Amino acid sequence: MPTHRLRLLYAGSPDIAVPALVRLGFEAEIVGVLTNPESQKGRGLGLAATPVAEAAASVFQGAVPVLAFERLDAAAREAVAALAPELLVSFAYGRIFGPKFLALFPRGGINVHPSLLPRWRGPTPIPAAILARDSETGVSVQRLAPGVDEGDLLATQRLPLRGTETTDDLSWTAGLVGADLVAGVVADIAAGREVALPQEGTPLYCGLIRKDDGLVDWNEPVLDLDARLRAYSPWPGAFTWFKGQRLNLLEAVPYRGMTYAAPAGSLDWTEAAPPGTVLGLDKSLGLVVQGKDGLVALRRLQLQHKKALGFREFANGVRDLVGATLGATAGQAESGRIP
Repeated sequence: MPTHRLRLLYAGSPDIAVPALVRLGFEAEIVGVLTNPESQKGRGLGLAATPVAEAAASVFQGAVPVLAFERLDAAAREAVAALAPELLVSFAYGRIFGPKFLALFPRGGINVHPSLLPRWRGPTPIPAAILARDSETGVSVQRLAPGVDEGDLLATQRLPLRGTETTDDLSWTAGLVGADLVAGVVADIAAGREVALPQEGTPLYCGLIRKDDGLVDWNEPVLDLDARLRAYSPWPGAFTWFKGQRLNLLEAVPYRGMTYAAPAGSLDWTEAAPPGTVLGLDKSLGLVVQGKDGLVALRRLQLQHKKALGFREFANGVRDLVGATLGATAGQAESGRIP
C-alpha cells in the first residue's frame, strides 16, 4: 500500500532552507509556503523577496501559494487553515509559532536546526559553532515545542569541522544535509514510524548577530581572530580601520606561533610590534599583520567604497602600508560609531 502523501506547509526564508523546499516539493504535497515579507536589499535598498519565496515561484510556477505575513495573527491563521495542511515543516523561518498557529496542524510541526541540539539553541548556530572553534557540528530535526529549540529529536547527522569553514559554505552543506534528513523524517511521519527522543546534554544558546560584531580586536588570540573572520562571512563581515576608513577583511590565514623571515621592505620583525601592525607583504601568503600571539596574513581586502582586491593589488594601490596600525581610531573607539 503506498504511503500517504502528507499535506505540508513549508516555512522558511534564507538560502539554507531552499534545498529542503525543493526536495519536499518532489516527495510530499506542499500546499503552501510561508516566508518573511520582502525586505530592503543591496545598495539601492530596493525590496526583494526571500530566497525561499523566489525558489517557490520558480519550482511551483504559481501552483503553490506563497504567504508572507508581518504577523501570524488571526488573518494569517485563517489563510493557513484554508489550505488544510496536516504538518508544518520549518527551516530557518525566523519567527516563533504560537500555540494557536500550531493547533492548525493535525500532525504537529517539525523544525530543521543546523546544530547538534541541545548545543547552540537559538538563531545563529552556525556562526556560534565556528566562533567556539567546535570540532564538529551537525543538523537536527526536532518536534516544534513551546521553548526555543527544546523539542524532541527525530533525526540528527554529525558534521566534522576542519577549522577552515565559513558560515557561507557551512550553511550550504547544512542546507543539503537538512534536506535529506527532513525528507526522511516526513516519510517516517507519513508511515507512522517516527521515533522521537529527548535532547541530552547541557544546552548552550546563541543570540542574534549585530552589524558591529565583525569589528576585529587585534588583541585577541590569532585563532579566535581567524574564527571571527570565518564566522562572520558573509554577514556582517569582519572589518578593521585603516587611516580612518573601514577596511573589510574578506579572507585571511593565521599562523600562530610560527617564525617568519621578513621580505625586503618589511619592518624589523625581530622587535615586538603592537597587535594590528602591518609588518610586510609575503608574495605567496598575503599582507602580514601582527596579532596577539602570532601573525595573520590578509589575503583579500576591501577598502571603504572600493572594490574587493587580492592582497597584491591592494598593496600596490595603497601608500605607507607597511608600518601602519590597523584598528579603531580613538574617537571611534570612544563613541562606538560604526558606519
